[in-house]
Amino acid sequence: MTTDSTYTYQQIARAIEHLTTHYREQPSLSELAEKANLSEFHFQRLFTEWAGVSPKKFSQYLTLEHAKTRLRNGAPLIDAAYDAGLSGTGRLHDLFVTIEGVTPGQFKQAGSGITLTYAVFDSPFGQYVLGAINATTVGRKIALLHFLHEDDNPETILTAAWPEASLSYDSDLLQPFANQIFPASDNTVSGQAPQPLSVLLRGSAFQLKVWEALLKIPEGQLASYDQIAEFIGQPTASRAVGTAIGSNPVGYLIPCHRVIKKTGLFGGYRWGAERKQAMLGWEAARIDGN
Repeated sequence: MTTDSTYTYQQIARAIEHLTTHYREQPSLSELAEKANLSEFHFQRLFTEWAGVSPKKFSQYLTLEHAKTRLRNGAPLIDAAYDAGLSGTGRLHDLFVTIEGVTPGQFKQAGSGITLTYAVFDSPFGQYVLGAINATTVGRKIALLHFLHEDDNPETILTAAWPEASLSYDSDLLQPFANQIFPASDNTVSGQAPQPLSVLLRGSAFQLKVWEALLKIPEGQLASYDQIAEFIGQPTASRAVGTAIGSNPVGYLIPCHRVIKKTGLFGGYRWGAERKQAMLGWEAARIDGN
């Protein structure tokens, strides 16, 4: 089922795809509006409501020079965030995420009676399926956040990721998680910091180390695959780092979208290049707007 917010993202994504493909030609507002099937007036308003900045300003965040500047500034901030024990330094969506990592064998040994509760929710970047493990051995922890393409079957995705688990749909149970991951408002209740989100990840020791490193990239900043490899103490493993990033099972919360090529090119993304570009521009707009 396509909701209004999902349709809005789809319209924006078409314009972003055209914008990032043709940014050197500086596409006009009328070109972008045509890609979104909207009038210029409605497109400008819709885009600005979604991104917080105009399409012209947004395009500046997606240029090669802007990406290179973010890369140059990113490494010290990664270290600072790591030293402070924070997942990031951004004000708006600085989610406190704690990882519990287990190897497949370890989880299988303690995996009897696993139930994977799931539901489909909206986000600024389209619909996603959220899954949480609920077992006496681990408590309730987020185990999967997978952005959906048009023809995706959520249950097929969940079963492929957690074949041992039985599935249970319960949007009410997971709604508090969804509210915290993509809050309707940027303001925290009574100025309080968000409660930590606990994530259960199943992967090799190398994958877990890479995924944990991604949490150190502050919102609005970028890191290269080489920088992540250096950060985890394996400077020659940038290709393996890329493979581990590509298999991240928890999109957005573990921000693999903030890792790009050292040349400044954004590169691919498990959930679509235009979604990665949308995330990076959206975060940059919010950071610069603080």
